[in-house]
Amino acid sequence: MAFTQNCEAYKYYGDTLKYKACNKAKEAAGHYQFSKEYQIALDESLEIDPTFDHAYFAKSIAYLKSGDFVTWKRLIDQAVQYNPKEHLGYRGWCRYQFFRDYKGAIRDIEKLDRLVDYDIGQSQNGTYHLNIAKGLCYKAIGEKDKAIEIIEKQIKLNEEENFVGAYDYVHLGVLYLETGKFEKAIETFKKQTHYNELAENQYYLALTHQKLGNKNESLACLKKAKELYIGKRRMFDTYSNPMDKIYLEDIENKLKTPFNPPDGRSPAVLSQ
Repeated sequence: MAFTQNCEAYKYYGDTLKYKACNKAKEAAGHYQFSKEYQIALDESLEIDPTFDHAYFAKSIAYLKSGDFVTWKRLIDQAVQYNPKEHLGYRGWCRYQFFRDYKGAIRDIEKLDRLVDYDIGQSQNGTYHLNIAKGLCYKAIGEKDKAIEIIEKQIKLNEEENFVGAYDYVHLGVLYLETGKFEKAIETFKKQTHYNELAENQYYLALTHQKLGNKNESLACLKKAKELYIGKRRMFDTYSNPMDKIYLEDIENKLKTPFNPPDGRSPAVLSQ
């Protein structure tokens, strides 16, 4: 059920209309989100108070899951209209995760940050702080330096709270790799190894060592990446493929490819 708020709070603050709407919406609890009973309870809640944002949000979930994105968008937009602080983060995350609407996600997350004076919180699936997601959006539109700045800052805050995201270091390490900061990339991938080892982490570490001409280290990392992948130690999301995710085929193709040193020297020279 999408309702976790206490209806009594509305009564306490004197909003009797929302109090009634909230209690009506709670009748949807226990019903399947796609069921007629679920939707009717929420519709009746909105008849009581057409500005009750949580009912729009709850109705929208079934449409997102069923792939009716037009209806989902209409409903979640209404939820945001009536309570932007509560729903902007969710809409922004969905824009990133499901629609690859990176600019729209950035707008929502940055607007939320301007509206509140507290931490903007996590993504809906709990994997990322919303600022990490925002950084990934900037990467996706080609602003990698800005992405690094945002993600570095949030990881530092996460470290202070001892709550680093499961993939945070991988994403930052890949950004360092893509911008030629190879030593920083290696340092960051080592942090990921200590925190939450993944096939992706070893794969990108292998690519970094390859850039530096470290043949043996690169090969060892690729073999470790394959072992981790087969052991299901890899990036995963139920509904979409995370950014920087790899597949077994990627690892195997790299293992089959002759080592290419960065300065044109032959592999034999590097192994001497």
